[in-house]
Amino acid sequence: MTTTNGSPVQVRGFGLQRASGILLHPSSLPGPWGIGDLGPMAYRFVDFLVAAGQSLWQVLPLGPTGYGDSPYQCFSAFAGNPLLISLDDIIEQGLLTIEEARATLARLPTDRVDYGALIPAKQSLLRRSFERFQSGNGTHLRPDYQRFCEANAEWLTDYAQFMAIKESQGGVSWHDWRPDLRDRKPAALGRARHELATTIAYHQYLQFLFFRQWQSLKAYANQQGVLIIGDAPIFVADDSADVWANRDLFFVDEHGRPTVVAGVPPDYFSATGQRWGNPLYRWERMAATGYRWWVARMRQAFTLYDILRLDHFRGFEAYWEVLASTPTAVDGRWVAGPGADLFNVLQAELGTLSIIAEDLGLITPEVEALRQSFELPGMKVLQFAFGDDPANPYLPHNYTPNYVVYTGTHDNDTTIGWFATLDPATRAAVLTYLGRNEETIDIAWDLMRLGMMSVANYAITPLQDVLRLGSEARMNTPGRLGGNWAWRFSAEALSAELADRLRQLTFIYRRLQPANT
Repeated sequence: MTTTNGSPVQVRGFGLQRASGILLHPSSLPGPWGIGDLGPMAYRFVDFLVAAGQSLWQVLPLGPTGYGDSPYQCFSAFAGNPLLISLDDIIEQGLLTIEEARATLARLPTDRVDYGALIPAKQSLLRRSFERFQSGNGTHLRPDYQRFCEANAEWLTDYAQFMAIKESQGGVSWHDWRPDLRDRKPAALGRARHELATTIAYHQYLQFLFFRQWQSLKAYANQQGVLIIGDAPIFVADDSADVWANRDLFFVDEHGRPTVVAGVPPDYFSATGQRWGNPLYRWERMAATGYRWWVARMRQAFTLYDILRLDHFRGFEAYWEVLASTPTAVDGRWVAGPGADLFNVLQAELGTLSIIAEDLGLITPEVEALRQSFELPGMKVLQFAFGDDPANPYLPHNYTPNYVVYTGTHDNDTTIGWFATLDPATRAAVLTYLGRNEETIDIAWDLMRLGMMSVANYAITPLQDVLRLGSEARMNTPGRLGGNWAWRFSAEALSAELADRLRQLTFIYRRLQPANT
Protein backbone atom coordinates (compact mmCIF):
# COMPACT_ATOMS: atom_id res chain seq x y z
CA MET A 1 0.00 0.00 0.00
CA THR A 2 1.28 3.47 -0.82
CA THR A 3 0.30 7.04 -0.12
CA THR A 4 -0.62 9.53 -2.82
CA ASN A 5 3.00 10.68 -3.06
CA GLY A 6 4.24 7.11 -3.58
CA SER A 7 5.82 6.60 -0.14
CA PRO A 8 4.90 3.39 1.71
CA VAL A 9 2.38 3.38 4.53
CA GLN A 10 3.64 1.13 7.30
CA VAL A 11 1.02 -0.73 9.32
CA ARG A 12 2.69 -1.79 12.53
CA GLY A 13 0.39 -1.26 15.41
CA PHE A 14 -0.28 0.96 13.10
CA GLY A 15 2.95 2.47 11.94
CA LEU A 16 1.41 5.87 11.29
CA GLN A 17 2.66 8.04 14.14
CA ARG A 18 0.35 10.67 15.62
CA ALA A 19 -2.42 10.00 13.17
CA SER A 20 -6.04 11.08 13.51
CA GLY A 21 -9.34 10.18 11.92
CA ILE A 22 -13.12 10.01 12.08
CA LEU A 23 -15.55 7.36 13.29
CA LEU A 24 -18.47 6.99 10.88
CA HIS A 25 -20.45 3.92 9.89
CA PRO A 26 -21.32 3.76 6.16
CA SER A 27 -25.05 3.53 6.98
CA SER A 28 -24.86 7.15 8.22
CA LEU A 29 -23.65 8.52 4.88
CA PRO A 30 -26.07 10.74 2.95
CA GLY A 31 -27.73 9.68 -0.28
CA PRO A 32 -31.11 9.14 -1.94
CA TRP A 33 -31.63 5.42 -1.30
CA GLY A 34 -32.81 5.25 2.33
CA ILE A 35 -29.45 4.30 3.91
CA GLY A 36 -25.82 5.27 3.52
CA ASP A 37 -24.01 2.82 1.27
CA LEU A 38 -20.75 2.06 -0.53
CA GLY A 39 -21.53 4.35 -3.43
CA PRO A 40 -20.55 7.90 -4.45
CA MET A 41 -20.98 9.52 -1.03
CA ALA A 42 -18.53 7.04 0.52
CA TYR A 43 -15.89 8.18 -1.97
CA ARG A 44 -16.76 11.79 -1.23
CA PHE A 45 -16.27 11.10 2.47
CA VAL A 46 -12.77 9.77 1.74
CA ASP A 47 -12.09 12.97 -0.18
CA PHE A 48 -13.26 14.96 2.84
CA LEU A 49 -10.90 13.00 5.10
CA VAL A 50 -7.99 13.78 2.81
CA ALA A 51 -8.91 17.47 2.60
CA ALA A 52 -9.18 17.54 6.40
CA GLY A 53 -5.77 15.92 6.87
CA GLN A 54 -7.18 12.72 8.35
CA SER A 55 -5.47 9.35 7.91
CA LEU A 56 -7.97 6.99 9.57
CA TRP A 57 -11.59 6.07 8.87
CA GLN A 58 -13.14 3.88 11.55
CA VAL A 59 -16.33 1.94 10.85
CA LEU A 60 -18.55 -0.35 12.90
CA PRO A 61 -18.85 -4.07 12.03
CA LEU A 62 -19.94 -4.52 8.41
CA GLY A 63 -21.77 -7.82 8.80
CA PRO A 64 -25.38 -8.66 7.80
CA THR A 65 -27.60 -7.32 10.57
CA GLY A 66 -30.60 -9.12 12.03
CA TYR A 67 -33.26 -8.30 14.57
CA GLY A 68 -32.62 -4.88 16.11
CA ASP A 69 -30.41 -3.79 13.19
CA SER A 70 -27.30 -3.89 15.37
CA PRO A 71 -23.97 -4.34 13.57
CA TYR A 72 -22.85 -6.16 16.74
CA GLN A 73 -25.41 -8.95 16.24
CA CYS A 74 -24.89 -10.32 12.74
CA PHE A 75 -25.89 -13.46 10.88
CA SER A 76 -22.22 -14.06 10.08
CA ALA A 77 -18.79 -12.94 11.29
CA PHE A 78 -17.50 -13.32 7.71
CA ALA A 79 -20.21 -11.88 5.44
CA GLY A 80 -21.03 -8.29 4.49
CA ASN A 81 -24.27 -6.37 4.97
CA PRO A 82 -26.38 -6.34 1.76
CA LEU A 83 -28.13 -3.17 2.96
CA LEU A 84 -24.85 -1.31 2.37
CA ILE A 85 -24.64 -2.36 -1.29
CA SER A 86 -24.60 0.64 -3.61
CA LEU A 87 -27.56 0.75 -5.97
CA ASP A 88 -25.72 3.34 -8.07
CA ASP A 89 -23.12 0.69 -8.91
CA ILE A 90 -25.79 -1.90 -9.76
CA ILE A 91 -27.46 0.65 -12.03
CA GLU A 92 -24.11 1.36 -13.68
CA GLN A 93 -23.64 -2.39 -14.30
CA GLY A 94 -26.96 -2.52 -16.18
CA LEU A 95 -28.74 -4.69 -13.62
CA LEU A 96 -31.24 -2.05 -12.43
CA THR A 97 -32.61 1.27 -13.64
CA ILE A 98 -32.59 4.54 -11.75
CA GLU A 99 -36.34 4.80 -12.35
CA GLU A 100 -36.89 1.50 -10.56
CA ALA A 101 -34.80 2.62 -7.60
CA ARG A 102 -36.60 5.95 -7.38
CA ALA A 103 -40.04 4.38 -7.62
CA THR A 104 -39.23 1.93 -4.82
CA LEU A 105 -37.25 4.11 -2.42
CA ALA A 106 -38.30 7.70 -3.11
CA ARG A 107 -40.55 7.96 -0.06
CA LEU A 108 -37.95 6.81 2.44
CA PRO A 109 -36.52 9.48 4.76
CA THR A 110 -33.07 10.88 4.04
CA ASP A 111 -32.24 12.11 7.56
CA ARG A 112 -32.43 8.69 9.22
CA VAL A 113 -32.68 5.00 8.34
CA ASP A 114 -36.21 3.59 8.57
CA TYR A 115 -35.19 -0.06 8.65
CA GLY A 116 -38.76 -1.36 8.72
CA ALA A 117 -39.51 0.27 5.37
CA LEU A 118 -36.01 0.04 3.91
CA ILE A 119 -35.35 -3.68 4.26
CA PRO A 120 -38.22 -5.07 2.14
CA ALA A 121 -37.89 -2.25 -0.40
CA LYS A 122 -34.16 -2.63 -0.95
CA GLN A 123 -34.37 -6.41 -0.94
CA SER A 124 -36.93 -6.24 -3.75
CA LEU A 125 -34.52 -4.20 -5.86
CA LEU A 126 -31.58 -6.49 -5.08
CA ARG A 127 -33.63 -9.54 -6.07
CA ARG A 128 -34.67 -7.87 -9.31
CA SER A 129 -31.03 -7.19 -10.13
CA PHE A 130 -30.16 -10.81 -9.34
CA GLU A 131 -32.86 -12.11 -11.65
CA ARG A 132 -31.37 -10.04 -14.46
CA PHE A 133 -27.90 -11.30 -13.59
CA GLN A 134 -29.22 -14.86 -13.77
CA SER A 135 -30.90 -14.09 -17.10
CA GLY A 136 -27.66 -13.00 -18.71
CA ASN A 137 -27.30 -9.30 -17.92
CA GLY A 138 -23.99 -8.16 -16.48
CA THR A 139 -22.05 -10.92 -18.22
CA HIS A 140 -18.85 -8.93 -17.68
CA LEU A 141 -19.24 -9.61 -13.96
CA ARG A 142 -19.70 -13.37 -14.19
CA PRO A 143 -15.99 -14.41 -14.23
CA ASP A 144 -15.34 -12.30 -11.13
CA TYR A 145 -18.46 -13.75 -9.49
CA GLN A 146 -17.28 -17.31 -10.10
CA ARG A 147 -13.81 -16.53 -8.76
CA PHE A 148 -15.30 -14.89 -5.68
CA CYS A 149 -17.50 -17.90 -4.90
CA GLU A 150 -14.60 -20.30 -5.28
CA ALA A 151 -12.15 -18.22 -3.25
CA ASN A 152 -14.60 -17.75 -0.37
CA ALA A 153 -16.26 -21.14 -0.36
CA GLU A 154 -14.95 -21.94 3.15
CA TRP A 155 -17.46 -19.53 4.72
CA LEU A 156 -19.72 -18.52 1.81
CA THR A 157 -21.21 -21.98 1.25
CA ASP A 158 -22.48 -22.30 4.82
CA TYR A 159 -23.60 -18.67 5.01
CA ALA A 160 -25.59 -18.70 1.76
CA GLN A 161 -27.24 -21.98 2.70
CA PHE A 162 -28.00 -20.67 6.19
CA MET A 163 -29.71 -17.57 4.79
CA ALA A 164 -31.64 -19.55 2.17
CA ILE A 165 -32.92 -22.07 4.71
CA LYS A 166 -33.77 -19.25 7.10
CA GLU A 167 -35.98 -17.69 4.43
CA SER A 168 -37.63 -21.04 3.69
CA GLN A 169 -38.36 -21.48 7.42
CA GLY A 170 -40.12 -18.14 7.73
CA GLY A 171 -37.13 -16.19 9.05
CA VAL A 172 -37.12 -17.80 12.50
CA SER A 173 -33.97 -18.52 14.47
CA TRP A 174 -32.15 -21.65 13.30
CA HIS A 175 -32.91 -23.32 16.64
CA ASP A 176 -36.57 -23.42 15.57
CA TRP A 177 -35.98 -24.85 12.10
CA ARG A 178 -37.13 -28.30 11.14
CA PRO A 179 -34.90 -30.60 13.25
CA ASP A 180 -33.07 -32.25 10.33
CA LEU A 181 -32.10 -28.81 8.97
CA ARG A 182 -31.30 -27.48 12.41
CA ASP A 183 -29.01 -30.44 13.04
CA ARG A 184 -27.44 -30.32 9.56
CA LYS A 185 -28.37 -33.87 8.61
CA PRO A 186 -26.54 -34.61 5.33
CA ALA A 187 -29.65 -35.77 3.49
CA ALA A 188 -31.63 -32.70 4.55
CA LEU A 189 -28.81 -30.34 3.56
CA GLY A 190 -28.53 -32.10 0.19
CA ARG A 191 -32.24 -31.60 -0.50
CA ALA A 192 -32.00 -27.98 0.61
CA ARG A 193 -29.10 -27.33 -1.77
CA HIS A 194 -31.23 -28.67 -4.62
CA GLU A 195 -34.57 -27.09 -3.68
CA LEU A 196 -33.12 -23.73 -2.64
CA ALA A 197 -30.38 -23.49 -5.28
CA THR A 198 -31.66 -20.17 -6.65
CA THR A 199 -31.94 -18.55 -3.23
CA ILE A 200 -28.49 -19.82 -2.26
CA ALA A 201 -27.07 -18.31 -5.45
CA TYR A 202 -28.86 -15.03 -4.63
CA HIS A 203 -27.08 -14.74 -1.30
CA GLN A 204 -23.77 -15.57 -2.93
CA TYR A 205 -24.49 -12.81 -5.47
CA LEU A 206 -25.18 -10.28 -2.69
CA GLN A 207 -21.88 -11.11 -1.03
CA PHE A 208 -20.09 -10.78 -4.36
CA LEU A 209 -21.57 -7.30 -4.83
CA PHE A 210 -20.74 -6.23 -1.28
CA PHE A 211 -17.12 -7.37 -1.36
CA ARG A 212 -16.56 -6.05 -4.88
CA GLN A 213 -17.82 -2.60 -3.85
CA TRP A 214 -16.07 -2.55 -0.48
CA GLN A 215 -12.70 -3.59 -1.88
CA SER A 216 -12.97 -0.86 -4.51
CA LEU A 217 -13.77 1.73 -1.82
CA LYS A 218 -10.97 0.50 0.44
CA ALA A 219 -8.46 0.61 -2.43
CA TYR A 220 -9.50 4.20 -3.16
CA ALA A 221 -9.06 5.18 0.49
CA ASN A 222 -5.66 3.48 0.68
CA GLN A 223 -4.50 5.21 -2.48
CA GLN A 224 -5.33 8.52 -0.80
CA GLY A 225 -3.31 7.57 2.30
CA VAL A 226 -6.37 6.71 4.42
CA LEU A 227 -6.39 3.48 6.44
CA ILE A 228 -9.65 1.72 7.35
CA ILE A 229 -10.21 0.68 10.96
CA GLY A 230 -12.75 -2.11 11.28
CA ASP A 231 -14.49 -3.56 14.32
CA ALA A 232 -14.91 -7.18 15.41
CA PRO A 233 -17.06 -8.23 18.38
CA ILE A 234 -15.34 -10.93 20.42
CA PHE A 235 -18.54 -13.02 20.44
CA VAL A 236 -20.88 -13.95 17.59
CA ALA A 237 -24.67 -13.89 17.51
CA ASP A 238 -26.60 -16.94 18.65
CA ASP A 239 -28.71 -16.87 15.47
CA SER A 240 -25.82 -17.00 13.04
CA ALA A 241 -24.27 -19.20 10.40
CA ASP A 242 -21.15 -19.30 12.60
CA VAL A 243 -22.88 -21.20 15.40
CA TRP A 244 -25.14 -23.28 13.13
CA ALA A 245 -22.18 -24.55 11.09
CA ASN A 246 -19.75 -24.97 14.03
CA ARG A 247 -21.83 -26.18 16.97
CA ASP A 248 -18.96 -28.20 18.37
CA LEU A 249 -16.99 -24.98 18.99
CA PHE A 250 -19.67 -23.46 21.25
CA PHE A 251 -21.32 -24.34 24.55
CA VAL A 252 -24.72 -25.41 23.20
CA ASP A 253 -27.11 -28.26 23.99
CA GLU A 254 -28.41 -31.01 21.71
CA HIS A 255 -30.84 -28.56 20.13
CA GLY A 256 -28.14 -25.96 19.51
CA ARG A 257 -29.29 -23.60 22.25
CA PRO A 258 -26.60 -22.02 24.46
CA THR A 259 -26.03 -23.53 27.89
CA VAL A 260 -23.93 -20.59 29.06
CA VAL A 261 -23.84 -17.08 27.63
CA ALA A 262 -21.64 -13.99 27.66
CA GLY A 263 -22.05 -10.86 29.74
CA VAL A 264 -20.34 -8.66 32.30
CA PRO A 265 -20.82 -8.68 36.08
CA PRO A 266 -22.64 -6.05 38.15
CA ASP A 267 -20.84 -2.73 38.43
CA TYR A 268 -21.37 0.96 39.15
CA PHE A 269 -23.55 1.30 36.05
CA SER A 270 -25.75 -1.78 36.51
CA ALA A 271 -26.69 -3.61 39.70
CA THR A 272 -27.55 -6.74 37.70
CA GLY A 273 -24.67 -6.59 35.22
CA GLN A 274 -25.21 -7.10 31.51
CA ARG A 275 -26.47 -10.39 30.10
CA TRP A 276 -25.53 -10.23 26.43
CA GLY A 277 -26.79 -13.69 25.54
CA ASN A 278 -24.07 -14.63 23.02
CA PRO A 279 -22.99 -18.28 23.09
CA LEU A 280 -19.53 -18.85 24.55
CA TYR A 281 -16.63 -20.54 22.81
CA ARG A 282 -15.23 -23.92 23.76
CA TRP A 283 -11.71 -22.59 23.73
CA GLU A 284 -10.11 -25.96 24.41
CA ARG A 285 -11.70 -27.35 21.24
CA MET A 286 -10.63 -24.31 19.26
CA ALA A 287 -7.07 -24.75 20.54
CA ALA A 288 -7.13 -28.40 19.44
CA THR A 289 -7.79 -27.25 15.85
CA GLY A 290 -5.01 -24.66 15.98
CA TYR A 291 -7.71 -21.98 16.36
CA ARG A 292 -8.62 -22.61 12.73
CA TRP A 293 -11.95 -20.73 12.95
CA TRP A 294 -10.33 -17.67 14.55
CA VAL A 295 -7.47 -17.66 12.04
CA ALA A 296 -10.01 -17.73 9.21
CA ARG A 297 -12.06 -14.99 10.84
CA MET A 298 -9.07 -12.71 11.35
CA ARG A 299 -7.70 -13.41 7.86
CA GLN A 300 -11.08 -12.37 6.47
CA ALA A 301 -11.11 -9.25 8.66
CA PHE A 302 -7.72 -8.15 7.37
CA THR A 303 -8.96 -8.39 3.78
CA LEU A 304 -11.65 -5.88 4.75
CA TYR A 305 -9.65 -3.54 6.99
CA ASP A 306 -6.14 -2.25 7.49
CA ILE A 307 -6.55 -2.18 11.28
CA LEU A 308 -9.01 -4.04 13.47
CA ARG A 309 -10.57 -2.99 16.77
CA LEU A 310 -11.24 -6.09 18.89
CA ASP A 311 -14.28 -5.45 21.03
CA HIS A 312 -14.22 -6.65 24.68
CA PHE A 313 -10.53 -7.51 24.57
CA ARG A 314 -10.55 -8.39 28.26
CA GLY A 315 -12.63 -11.48 27.38
CA PHE A 316 -9.59 -13.06 25.75
CA GLU A 317 -7.88 -13.11 29.16
CA ALA A 318 -10.99 -13.98 31.21
CA TYR A 319 -14.70 -13.69 30.44
CA TRP A 320 -17.88 -13.59 32.51
CA GLU A 321 -19.88 -16.80 32.09
CA VAL A 322 -23.60 -16.78 32.89
CA LEU A 323 -25.95 -19.76 32.88
CA ALA A 324 -28.34 -19.38 29.95
CA SER A 325 -31.25 -20.18 32.26
CA THR A 326 -30.68 -17.10 34.46
CA PRO A 327 -32.34 -13.77 33.56
CA THR A 328 -29.50 -11.49 34.71
CA ALA A 329 -25.70 -11.52 34.84
CA VAL A 330 -25.53 -11.43 38.65
CA ASP A 331 -24.83 -15.13 39.17
CA GLY A 332 -21.89 -15.64 36.86
CA ARG A 333 -18.23 -16.51 37.16
CA TRP A 334 -14.91 -15.54 35.60
CA VAL A 335 -13.48 -18.18 33.27
CA ALA A 336 -10.01 -18.08 31.77
CA GLY A 337 -9.84 -17.25 28.07
CA PRO A 338 -7.21 -18.37 25.56
CA GLY A 339 -4.86 -15.48 26.40
CA ALA A 340 -1.53 -15.29 24.62
CA ASP A 341 -1.95 -18.76 23.11
CA LEU A 342 -4.52 -17.46 20.60
CA PHE A 343 -2.57 -14.32 19.72
CA ASN A 344 0.66 -16.28 19.26
CA VAL A 345 -1.13 -18.47 16.70
CA LEU A 346 -2.71 -15.47 14.97
CA GLN A 347 0.65 -13.74 14.78
CA ALA A 348 2.35 -16.85 13.41
CA GLU A 349 -0.36 -17.31 10.77
CA LEU A 350 -1.06 -13.68 9.84
CA GLY A 351 2.08 -11.74 10.74
CA THR A 352 2.05 -8.47 12.65
CA LEU A 353 -1.32 -7.91 14.34
CA SER A 354 -2.62 -4.44 13.49
CA ILE A 355 -5.20 -4.57 16.27
CA ILE A 356 -6.72 -2.05 18.68
CA ALA A 357 -7.58 -3.67 22.01
CA GLU A 358 -10.89 -2.35 23.33
CA ASP A 359 -9.84 -2.33 26.99
CA LEU A 360 -12.54 -0.15 28.52
CA GLY A 361 -14.09 -0.87 31.91
CA LEU A 362 -12.57 -2.82 34.78
CA ILE A 363 -9.21 -4.01 33.46
CA THR A 364 -6.98 -6.29 35.50
CA PRO A 365 -3.17 -6.35 35.43
CA GLU A 366 -3.40 -9.65 33.54
CA VAL A 367 -5.45 -8.05 30.75
CA GLU A 368 -3.02 -5.14 30.57
CA ALA A 369 -0.07 -7.52 30.41
CA LEU A 370 -1.71 -9.43 27.53
CA ARG A 371 -2.25 -6.22 25.58
CA GLN A 372 1.27 -4.96 26.19
CA SER A 373 2.92 -8.26 25.34
CA PHE A 374 1.66 -7.89 21.76
CA GLU A 375 2.16 -4.10 21.66
CA LEU A 376 -1.52 -3.52 20.92
CA PRO A 377 -2.86 0.03 21.33
CA GLY A 378 -5.55 0.37 23.99
CA MET A 379 -8.44 2.85 24.13
CA LYS A 380 -9.05 6.07 26.04
CA VAL A 381 -12.45 7.79 26.04
CA LEU A 382 -12.55 11.42 27.13
CA GLN A 383 -16.18 11.27 28.22
CA PHE A 384 -15.05 8.84 30.95
CA ALA A 385 -12.30 11.13 32.23
CA PHE A 386 -13.88 13.72 34.46
CA GLY A 387 -14.62 13.64 38.16
CA ASP A 388 -12.68 14.45 41.29
CA ASP A 389 -9.68 12.14 40.79
CA PRO A 390 -6.69 13.52 38.84
CA ALA A 391 -5.39 9.95 38.60
CA ASN A 392 -8.34 8.96 36.37
CA PRO A 393 -6.70 6.89 33.59
CA TYR A 394 -8.84 8.57 30.93
CA LEU A 395 -7.45 12.04 31.68
CA PRO A 396 -4.88 12.93 28.99
CA HIS A 397 -2.07 13.76 31.42
CA ASN A 398 -2.10 10.08 32.44
CA TYR A 399 -1.70 8.67 28.91
CA THR A 400 1.22 6.89 27.35
CA PRO A 401 1.64 6.93 23.54
CA ASN A 402 0.33 3.48 22.56
CA TYR A 403 -3.35 4.39 22.79
CA VAL A 404 -6.23 5.52 20.62
CA VAL A 405 -8.09 8.44 22.21
CA TYR A 406 -11.75 9.06 21.43
CA THR A 407 -14.07 11.85 22.47
CA GLY A 408 -16.77 9.16 22.64
CA THR A 409 -17.77 5.90 20.95
CA HIS A 410 -20.85 4.63 19.13
CA ASP A 411 -22.34 3.65 22.51
CA ASN A 412 -21.90 7.12 24.03
CA ASP A 413 -24.08 10.16 23.62
CA THR A 414 -22.57 12.84 21.40
CA THR A 415 -20.20 15.09 23.32
CA ILE A 416 -22.69 17.97 23.26
CA GLY A 417 -25.45 15.66 24.50
CA TRP A 418 -23.17 14.22 27.17
CA PHE A 419 -22.10 17.65 28.43
CA ALA A 420 -25.69 18.89 28.61
CA THR A 421 -26.66 16.12 31.02
CA LEU A 422 -23.68 16.26 33.40
CA ASP A 423 -24.28 16.98 37.06
CA PRO A 424 -23.03 20.43 38.15
CA ALA A 425 -19.90 19.10 39.89
CA THR A 426 -18.72 17.07 36.88
CA ARG A 427 -19.57 19.90 34.52
CA ALA A 428 -17.46 22.24 36.63
CA ALA A 429 -14.60 19.71 36.58
CA VAL A 430 -14.71 19.65 32.77
CA LEU A 431 -14.61 23.43 32.55
CA THR A 432 -11.74 23.64 35.02
CA TYR A 433 -9.67 21.00 33.21
CA LEU A 434 -10.21 22.70 29.85
CA GLY A 435 -9.61 26.19 31.23
CA ARG A 436 -13.00 27.27 29.93
CA ASN A 437 -16.18 28.82 31.32
CA GLU A 438 -19.81 28.58 30.32
CA GLU A 439 -19.43 31.47 27.87
CA THR A 440 -16.30 30.24 26.08
CA ILE A 441 -16.86 26.46 26.02
CA ASP A 442 -17.07 24.76 22.60
CA ILE A 443 -17.31 21.33 24.16
CA ALA A 444 -17.25 19.07 21.08
CA TRP A 445 -14.20 20.72 19.53
CA ASP A 446 -12.58 21.40 22.89
CA LEU A 447 -12.67 17.67 23.66
CA MET A 448 -11.49 16.87 20.14
CA ARG A 449 -8.63 19.32 20.59
CA LEU A 450 -7.79 17.69 23.94
CA GLY A 451 -7.50 14.31 22.26
CA MET A 452 -5.50 15.72 19.36
CA MET A 453 -2.95 17.38 21.65
CA SER A 454 -2.51 14.33 23.90
CA VAL A 455 0.48 11.99 23.62
CA ALA A 456 -1.79 9.17 22.40
CA ASN A 457 -0.52 8.18 18.97
CA TYR A 458 -3.99 8.01 17.47
CA ALA A 459 -7.01 10.30 17.91
CA ILE A 460 -10.47 9.38 16.59
CA THR A 461 -13.53 11.63 16.71
CA PRO A 462 -17.09 10.56 15.82
CA LEU A 463 -18.38 12.69 12.95
CA GLN A 464 -21.25 13.84 15.19
CA ASP A 465 -18.70 15.67 17.35
CA VAL A 466 -16.89 17.13 14.35
CA LEU A 467 -20.29 18.49 13.26
CA ARG A 468 -21.13 19.70 16.82
CA LEU A 469 -24.39 17.73 16.97
CA GLY A 470 -26.50 16.98 20.04
CA SER A 471 -28.27 13.88 21.34
CA GLU A 472 -30.53 13.74 18.29
CA ALA A 473 -27.49 12.39 16.41
CA ARG A 474 -26.65 9.62 18.88
CA MET A 475 -25.91 6.34 17.11
CA ASN A 476 -26.78 3.85 19.85
CA THR A 477 -28.32 3.87 23.32
CA PRO A 478 -27.43 0.50 24.91
CA GLY A 479 -30.45 -1.28 26.33
CA ARG A 480 -32.97 0.69 24.27
CA LEU A 481 -35.19 -1.36 21.98
CA GLY A 482 -35.55 0.26 18.56
CA GLY A 483 -34.43 3.60 17.23
CA ASN A 484 -30.71 2.80 17.24
CA TRP A 485 -28.22 2.78 14.35
CA ALA A 486 -30.45 5.14 12.32
CA TRP A 487 -28.56 8.47 12.31
CA ARG A 488 -27.57 10.04 8.98
CA PHE A 489 -26.05 13.39 8.11
CA SER A 490 -26.61 15.71 5.17
CA ALA A 491 -24.15 16.04 2.30
CA GLU A 492 -23.88 19.79 2.87
CA ALA A 493 -22.31 19.17 6.28
CA LEU A 494 -18.97 18.18 4.72
CA SER A 495 -18.01 21.68 3.71
CA ALA A 496 -14.62 22.90 2.52
CA GLU A 497 -14.58 25.30 5.47
CA LEU A 498 -15.03 22.44 7.94
CA ALA A 499 -12.25 20.45 6.27
CA ASP A 500 -9.92 23.47 6.47
CA ARG A 501 -10.60 23.98 10.19
CA LEU A 502 -10.06 20.30 10.96
CA ARG A 503 -6.90 20.19 8.86
CA GLN A 504 -5.49 23.17 10.74
CA LEU A 505 -6.12 21.47 14.08
CA THR A 506 -4.51 18.30 12.76
CA PHE A 507 -1.45 20.22 11.61
CA ILE A 508 -1.03 22.07 14.93
CA TYR A 509 -0.81 18.80 16.88
CA ARG A 510 1.44 17.05 14.34
CA ARG A 511 -1.10 14.49 13.17
CA LEU A 512 -1.02 15.56 9.52
CA GLN A 513 0.57 12.85 7.43
CA PRO A 514 3.27 13.61 4.82
CA ALA A 515 0.99 12.40 2.01
CA ASN A 516 -1.45 15.17 2.86
CA THR A 517 0.92 18.12 3.18
